[in-house]
Amino acid sequence: MNHETFMKQALDEALKAEAIGEVPIGAVVVHHGEIIGRGHNLRETEQNPTYHAEMIAINEAAEHLGSWRLEDCTIYVTLEPCVMCAGAIVMSRIPVVVYGATDPKGGCSGSLMNLLTEQRFNHRATVIKGICQEECSVILTEFFRNIRKNKVARHKGVVNLEVAAQEEEMKE
Repeated sequence: MNHETFMKQALDEALKAEAIGEVPIGAVVVHHGEIIGRGHNLRETEQNPTYHAEMIAINEAAEHLGSWRLEDCTIYVTLEPCVMCAGAIVMSRIPVVVYGATDPKGGCSGSLMNLLTEQRFNHRATVIKGICQEECSVILTEFFRNIRKNKVARHKGVVNLEVAAQEEEMKE
């Protein structure tokens, strides 16, 4: 299987997150061609700041292998890992990280900094970026566009209710 095939699986995970109102980010961990860990964001659902897609997939993979060392694995994630997830990747010894969309505001795998190739750490990972970039970017862009649109609609709804209440008061 190639990188696109596994990234499509990560995208499927991202869609699961989107379906429950979570930021649509998905991840899969692959060991010798087999997916052994899957995850999608559950931060809002669980009210837990560590429930990122990568963290969930890494935990599932470690449980599957019975080891915290994921040395023969590759992680695929739809968005560039943040500082926490990049740290978990380093600590779990994952040697290859493949991501779709870059994160200029929080990416720690090349955008803001690159923890995955930091020479001072005892483990570094190869980073492959831009796999299915368009699909990964679009799902996030549309998600946040819809959130902004709904906030405006809710705000207008509140304003309209206030105007209606004022009009009712004037009639009395």
